Amino acid sequence: MSRVFGKVCQNGYVVRDIEAAMKHWVDVLGVGPWFYIEDVKTDWFRYRGQTSDVKMSIALANSGDLQIELIQQRNDTPSMYKEFLDAGHEGLQHMSYWTETYQDLYDRALSLGYTIGQEGQIGGDRGRFAYFDTGAHPGTVVEISDTSGMKGKTFAHIRQSAEAWDGAHPVRRLNT
Repeated sequence: MSRVFGKVCQNGYVVRDIEAAMKHWVDVLGVGPWFYIEDVKTDWFRYRGQTSDVKMSIALANSGDLQIELIQQRNDTPSMYKEFLDAGHEGLQHMSYWTETYQDLYDRALSLGYTIGQEGQIGGDRGRFAYFDTGAHPGTVVEISDTSGMKGKTFAHIRQSAEAWDGAHPVRRLNT
């Protein structure tokens, strides 16, 4: 439990081949089903304060209460995902903390000296997310995500799907 952010709700893995990563999680680890968005549409995205047109695919599944996110960047636009891969890493890049009081947590983190590495929005005002630049050690970037809107409902559906999953249909495609 983080004294600043609360409990970790998601581990985010940056991968070079998302299809192979999903297959590994299903076949080797038995985790699924995966909800896959091949072309994520962001309302806006900024990397280190500059607008960035990042193209990415994501896949989400749960292992118990912990959500697993797989991210494959599909272009060379600047992002913390690209930074991570360019540094020779692949795998756990961030931990995500979810909140229904996003702006309060965002402002608190900034007041404590955290700096934004990248941030964006998906699906309207209640779909914001921010990655704080805490990645001096691989796998420790902190993301906060607003779950007060549709994203929270989607995440709850993914968790419920994992609880009842019988191994059928391991990859389910979604659109944003």
